[in-house]
Amino acid sequence: MTETRFTIPVLLGSVRRDRQGIKAARWVLRALEARGHQGELVDPMTLDLPLLDRMYKEHPPGQAPENLQRLAELYGRADGFIIVSGEYNNGIPPALKNLLDHFLEEYFWRPSGIVCYSAGRFGGVRAAMQLRMTLAELGMPSVPSLMAVPGIGDALDEQGNADDARLDKSLRRFLDELLWYAGALRHGRGQGTPY
Repeated sequence: MTETRFTIPVLLGSVRRDRQGIKAARWVLRALEARGHQGELVDPMTLDLPLLDRMYKEHPPGQAPENLQRLAELYGRADGFIIVSGEYNNGIPPALKNLLDHFLEEYFWRPSGIVCYSAGRFGGVRAAMQLRMTLAELGMPSVPSLMAVPGIGDALDEQGNADDARLDKSLRRFLDELLWYAGALRHGRGQGTPY
């Protein structure tokens, strides 16, 4: 029996000069690829998205900016999403909210998983609670588990290697759950959606 392969974009939420979330994104991408899945980094720093003025769907057909068109194509192939979010003043980073809000229908009927982090001991979970509401409204509700990374400055190195095997074990369990939901919702989309 062959294992199902999934396409899972990893949306990174920070554009700060000394951002730590890139380490978490690398860690997640490597774990997805080790399982044979296609992970693709969506980095607002390299996308150079403007502050939201017009959503992708509000552009006339064929006239969306190239960076939005590429994302729409990727999201259309996606089986789920992983959102990597820091915690800024108990909330989600503005670059992440801007990145998310450029799309809507492209997210529908696909699960999301939240990887949250912070320099402190709470691992970004306060931002993750706000993010759950946004992701549900966008049509990609988050799976029950969170992958929190407290003390990210020491927990992961620049290449995204964990300093503690327990963190890798937690990531494996988190991905098991997300990929289960990705398979269930892929099957459901194949049977038809409510709208």
